[in-house]
Amino acid sequence: MAKKALVTGITGQDGAYLAQLLLEKGYEVHGLARRSSTSDVNLTRLEWLGIEREVRITDGDLLDLSGLVRTMQDVKPDEVYNLGAQSFVKSSWQQPILTGQVTGLGVTNVLEAVRLEKSDARFYQASSSEMYGLIQEPMQSETTPFYPRSPYAVAKLYGHWLTINYRESFGLHASSGILFNHESPLRGIEFVTRKVTDAVARIKLGMAKELRLGNIDAKRDWGHSKDYVRAMWMMLQQDVADDYVIATGRTTTVRDMCKIAFNHAGLNIDDHLIIDPVLFRPAEVDVLLGNPQKAKEKFGWEPKITLEEMIVEMVEADLKRLSK
Repeated sequence: MAKKALVTGITGQDGAYLAQLLLEKGYEVHGLARRSSTSDVNLTRLEWLGIEREVRITDGDLLDLSGLVRTMQDVKPDEVYNLGAQSFVKSSWQQPILTGQVTGLGVTNVLEAVRLEKSDARFYQASSSEMYGLIQEPMQSETTPFYPRSPYAVAKLYGHWLTINYRESFGLHASSGILFNHESPLRGIEFVTRKVTDAVARIKLGMAKELRLGNIDAKRDWGHSKDYVRAMWMMLQQDVADDYVIATGRTTTVRDMCKIAFNHAGLNIDDHLIIDPVLFRPAEVDVLLGNPQKAKEKFGWEPKITLEEMIVEMVEADLKRLSK
């Protein structure tokens, strides 16, 4: 019998790449997706990967415990990956309550559904490097104290600690991946890396003239989503559940990331980049740099795709999209 996996947030970047990975490994993949009255479920990312017909989509919402319980009863998953969230940091200041409900309390609902209906399932929680916020150590590991700087980060921290609590209180095989920034051609346009590569492609094609950004001196540890979903799966194959930092161990400024994109397109960054004070965060996270040593030692995970390779892939993908 093939293993069954249930993925919340399957229509997002990580959900799509994780579904692809699990299908390649012979899983039966079920995805939880929220519908709206104005449109059907957005399967664009699954379609980009050519797997939309291989995934079984179930209507659901992280705020609906009864629906989650029924989904656990119907699917009976061996592994549950909770990737669903309101995941855009900027929006979390405009919608702090919604962010707290979905990104924080939503974790409680999924964990409760697992505990009540499929307590032997292995559970993965998507934690975030944003929880470190105002960094307490130059390089952040599993033991670095957290100091969240946005409603999103606070909500993620709630979900992170609740996962630990359910593991220790109820014996669930529940692990958290503290993932640092990870991108790909499937990244949402609202995130800075995709905003940059999309703008570079538009400028190259004569469809735009400028790129507006906020704090380009902020530093991030960027990896590729494909590498990071591989780490998620590896965590759930371990005999003992635990928490792991997943990162490249390299930090780069937004400015230098932009230069990679502009240079690849043969453009001069100074001719097109405009700093817009409106785009600065109310409370900035200046530097993030992860230490993935524990994941490397415990289950041999290492990133395979470099920042340069990833940005080039994203620019080329956006050129292809826009050329159509």
